[in-house]
Amino acid sequence: MSIKKVAKLAGVSIATVSRYLNSPEQVKEKTRNKVQAAIAETGYAPNALARNFRRGKTSLIVVVLPAIGDPFLEKVMRGIWRVADEQGYSILIRDTRSNSHDFDDYTEMVFSKQADGILLLASISPFKEAAAIRDAERAHPPLVLGLESVNEDLSHFPSVRVDNIAAAADGTDYLIQLGHQRIGFINGKRDSLLTKDREKGFRKAMRKAKLPVSGDWFVEGEQSIDGARRATRRLLDLERRPTAIFCANDEMALGAIHEIKSAGLKVPRDISVIGFDDIRYAEIADPPLTTIAQPAEEIGERSMRRLCQAIDGSEESGVAETVPHQLIVRKSAGRAPA
Repeated sequence: MSIKKVAKLAGVSIATVSRYLNSPEQVKEKTRNKVQAAIAETGYAPNALARNFRRGKTSLIVVVLPAIGDPFLEKVMRGIWRVADEQGYSILIRDTRSNSHDFDDYTEMVFSKQADGILLLASISPFKEAAAIRDAERAHPPLVLGLESVNEDLSHFPSVRVDNIAAAADGTDYLIQLGHQRIGFINGKRDSLLTKDREKGFRKAMRKAKLPVSGDWFVEGEQSIDGARRATRRLLDLERRPTAIFCANDEMALGAIHEIKSAGLKVPRDISVIGFDDIRYAEIADPPLTTIAQPAEEIGERSMRRLCQAIDGSEESGVAETVPHQLIVRKSAGRAPA
């Protein structure tokens, strides 16, 4: 069924049908009703690909994330989908699997008008090298960072995130208020800005309380449950082990709790544990996990709206939008043992 037949049945011109399909608000209500009835009767479906080509838009967004199965990012994606549906965008997800590869092919999708923009969620840069985003011969593609800036080369792009330094400091302060003086820190990947900021917050709180920070109490948990179990084992094997452990994300906190219990110790009686993110498993952990909550769906929504603005040319580069974090107190953190 063609647009020509729709126009003939509605008794209007082909241009009027086209105007209705692209900008219905510009067509009088009486005429809109005629075109709607003709489309319903004929079953006509416009060619979205051709229409987008004429508009110079694809209505496709590339979302780059480190792992599709990440429970926190799943909540962020809900917010992204909500705004994408509202604004008429489809989503193409790129899972980097936390590896550093060349994703210039996805950048080229935007440069060659196969996609309208890139939303980067706590992942590695989709650019092969920093020069690719400073190329004077062509403007960078519309790009927004949902969550943290993954490296300095991307710091001038708009972003939506919590203040990781302040959030980690708040979590550490809570452990200190419970009487803990020997506090271990399980971080993610050491080259991650996210990890660095959360470690900065931890050190800031310890320094403020005039508490010692031993190098042995800092271990890498590889941002995974298994990595955190190995890291926790190293902490437990120390002659002077910590009485509390701050984990840079909840998955690592769950791994730490499992390893502590496997060693015949109790959480929090012997060792307290605190996480970061408030993933869906945190509340049903044994014991329920004390953690720093990020408003994941709100971050997704705001990031997607800012990307829409970047595509339209109304977004300010380099502006970091900070959303509030919250300390969620449950039962994995308690008073320091005597």
